Amino acid sequence: MGQDRDKDRREGRLAALVIAGATVLWLALQALGKQLGWSAQTALIGDLAAVAAYIFALALVWRIWRRGSGK
Repeated sequence: MGQDRDKDRREGRLAALVIAGATVLWLALQALGKQLGWSAQTALIGDLAAVAAYIFALALVWRIWRRGSGK
């Protein structure tokens, strides 16, 4: 039981770091792209990468929630 709780905490921290990191990087890429005059297609790559990170974090949180609801 203690190992499951530790695993949940680790995965929760990972999800939080992924969300925070993706958001900071996405904002930085948006600012950089605006400064350098990147096209919308180039900016879309950063947007899609951020969405992929958010989906990964959502999958982690979903797994933690499902594991906890079975108890």
